[in-house]
Order: sequence, then structure tokens, then C-alpha cells
Amino acid sequence: MTIKPLIILPDPVLRQVSKPIERVDADLQRLTDDMLETMYDAPGIGLAAIQVGVPRRMLVIDLSKEGEEKQPLVFINPEIVGSSDDRSVYEEGCLSIPDYYAEVERPAKVTVKYLDREGKEQSVEADGLLATCLQHEIDHLNGVLFIDHISRLKREMVIKKFTKAAKSKVL
Repeated sequence: MTIKPLIILPDPVLRQVSKPIERVDADLQRLTDDMLETMYDAPGIGLAAIQVGVPRRMLVIDLSKEGEEKQPLVFINPEIVGSSDDRSVYEEGCLSIPDYYAEVERPAKVTVKYLDREGKEQSVEADGLLATCLQHEIDHLNGVLFIDHISRLKREMVIKKFTKAAKSKVL
């Protein structure tokens, strides 16, 4: 397993729409393992393939707490097929926008259709943190960042900060 470098804002790769995965094979299994390793190393609770520079519709999640046994979840070609009218607010962060957090309102419950690690069709009804995390990571697959759900002023400040930081690293 390899820890992959994370794509950081303002990299335009984060705005790409990821393409569906055609087949589940050994290469995809390796990517899954690399993504999990990268997410655990960061540390984070979710990671979309685009965040490691792979524009494919796949994400990994693990909501286990420190000291608990790992419970990795793999979602290939995930699609939200239903969401509740009820809303919930969570403070979200993102490995591609390090050290920035903001409250984001999203549907409280979602139903997601996907392929699992073995390529079998699955469906999950999620609420709480899993629902928020799934929506956050699926947004990544569509080129959407969690900062797109906050006020324009806050979003522009964050983008400006990260653009400035990226320029100073280049010089």
C-alpha cells in the first residue's frame, strides 16, 4: 500500500467531474488500499479518488474512532437516490482544504446506491455522520467542495488564503 499525495485547494483537479468505473479489478483494489492508507495517514474519515488525483467515481470512508477496530467502507460509483426533507448541520472539514472547518447544512438522511469492493450492487440508508460524509465525498466526485455550501464571502476568503499559500510554495 502506498500513501498518495493529497490534492490541495486551489488545484483545479478538485473541480473535475469524476468518470464512472467500468470494472472492479486488481488495479482498483490497489487504489482502494492506497486510498484507505492515505486517509488513515492524514488522518481523515473520508476520501474521494479525485483527492489523490484519480478522476474516478470511488470513495472510502471509515467512521471508527481512535482505538476502535477500523471499519473501512468502499463506495464505487455511488449515487444518491433519495434524501430526506429533514436537514442537519455538521461542522465539516476536508483533507484537501486543511485546517479549515465550517458548518454545512445538508439533508439529514440519504439513500445511496453503489458497488462494494467486490463489485456487488449495494444500497445504504444513512443518517448522522455517515449521511454527511457520503454527501461530502460524493460532492467531490461532482467537482463540488464543502466550501461551495457556505456563504460566498467566506468561500472567497478561503480560496484566496489557499491560493496565496500555493503561490508562496511555488516561489
